Amino acid sequence: MEVNEALVDKLANLARLKFDPAAKEEIRNDLQKMIHFVEKLNEVDTAGVEPLLHMSSNINVLRADEVKGSITREAGLQNAPIHDEQFFKVPKVIKK
Repeated sequence: MEVNEALVDKLANLARLKFDPAAKEEIRNDLQKMIHFVEKLNEVDTAGVEPLLHMSSNINVLRADEVKGSITREAGLQNAPIHDEQFFKVPKVIKK
């Protein structure tokens, strides 16, 4: 695939960017290098290579669930600036 000025202009328009002619030429060269690299990757023989799904071979590295104690409702509400017997009270933020 060849990167031409029309493609650079189209990408710049989609990204809402403006480039001076020198920067546009530099971007064109960089895009051409990226496309050349991807085309080079397409030449690699990947027959028999399993896709990489995870970067680590560890499976389900999770901690075990443990039931632990908790604080009481009264202790949780004791430092709340405004509350009733069950809930925190906060200013209304959604207007109807």
